[in-house]
Amino acid sequence: MLPKTPPVFTVPAGKEVATIAGGCFWCTEAIFVDLRGVEKVVSGYSGGAVESPSYETVCNGTTEHAEAIQILFDPKLISYRDLLRIFLTTHDPTTLNQQGADTGTQYRSAIFTHSDEQKHTAKEVIEEVNKERIWHNSIVTEVTPYANFYKAEEYHQDYFAQNPTRGYCQAVIAPKVLKFRAKYRDKLKR
Repeated sequence: MLPKTPPVFTVPAGKEVATIAGGCFWCTEAIFVDLRGVEKVVSGYSGGAVESPSYETVCNGTTEHAEAIQILFDPKLISYRDLLRIFLTTHDPTTLNQQGADTGTQYRSAIFTHSDEQKHTAKEVIEEVNKERIWHNSIVTEVTPYANFYKAEEYHQDYFAQNPTRGYCQAVIAPKVLKFRAKYRDKLKR
């Protein structure tokens, strides 16, 4: 078993960390960087059994990592509950090991909790979203204790902002971001 890794950034007093995986980390990161109260978002790999994996090894599905993001946020401006609600309503948490055309365990929906309180909140929010029938099927997002997070290669960081004209960004990420911004306008940075 690998040793537990600390968050990839220093966590000042009064701030918190969330680690989530919702398929392609380019899409997930593009959503969360826009939220008021989110101070930093880093793309990487979490929940696996290989130390310091590369994108290529994660993509081959043998490291057990998920493409994930780690978020530094101010709970006075946005709650962990709100982050999870946004997370569970901006990707499809009902498909096991898949988001759209991306398939494999690296694209699973997961919440890696940093405390018992986060675990409790995650289970509550999943139950609430299931009861609201936002999705036709039940949520299969895994909730597991945080163990590790490794920052992805630099070219993956802030990918959508750095590559807005690329085909994947135009076809997949841009529509998702527009839908998110319309739905959560009141939670966006100004």
